[in-house]
Amino acid sequence: MTDGRSLEGRVAIITGAARGQGAADAMALSSAGAFVVLTDLLEDEGQALCREIGDAATFVRHDVTSAADWDDVVATALRIRGRLDILVNNAGIHSSTPLLEESVETFERTLSVNLIGPFLGIRAVSGPMHEGGGGSIINISSLAGAAGLAGHASYGSSKWGLRGLAKTAATELGPLGIRVNTILPGAINTSMMTPVVAGEANRFAGLPLGRHGEPAEVAAVVLFLASDASSYMTGAEIMVDGGALVNGTSSAPRPPGAALR
Repeated sequence: MTDGRSLEGRVAIITGAARGQGAADAMALSSAGAFVVLTDLLEDEGQALCREIGDAATFVRHDVTSAADWDDVVATALRIRGRLDILVNNAGIHSSTPLLEESVETFERTLSVNLIGPFLGIRAVSGPMHEGGGGSIINISSLAGAAGLAGHASYGSSKWGLRGLAKTAATELGPLGIRVNTILPGAINTSMMTPVVAGEANRFAGLPLGRHGEPAEVAAVVLFLASDASSYMTGAEIMVDGGALVNGTSSAPRPPGAALR
């Protein structure tokens, strides 16, 4: 690549990389020249993707809520390639329950994976990134982190919180040469989104672009933020939502159980 998006020689950690959005991110970054450390709890799928990518990838079983696991992932990257340049905080879980029916256990679990996980990741990678001359941290939030969506108390809270964490991290880590940016996907065709079934062909017609998004479309933005093409960007938030918030309010379809990510 000659437009600043080459990642040749760089090392990236991608959480939740075994399938869906994380897998698309891994393919995009590795295709741009990065060595990718794929992490997930889904070992079989993660190892399969690792084999598909080839020598430019390794897989580590990883619970993002565990500080010890984060230390292991970072140590693996440093042991194999001696540096760490990129972190994609992609791992997340979804819950869709009316607020008054939400359990404390589900709320706490969602916050633990979707917010505390990225917090631990940012802490774990910042030292090696600084020592290596800087880096890029990319957090995957959600349209549910930019609009109040019914049934998304725990998920929405975690994704709103991730935006705040990213703003603070961008402020504090900028002097260390580390950029921190956030992507807010809308209705993306992953396992988190309720499948489109017969009779729902127009389910996304209310969006300005009139369709759902694909993981590769989010991955293209991940690649941009990981690369030198975005070298003067930090603390930014980029919507990849088909225009759902173009008029300031969410026009995204929200059938029961549908996740926006």
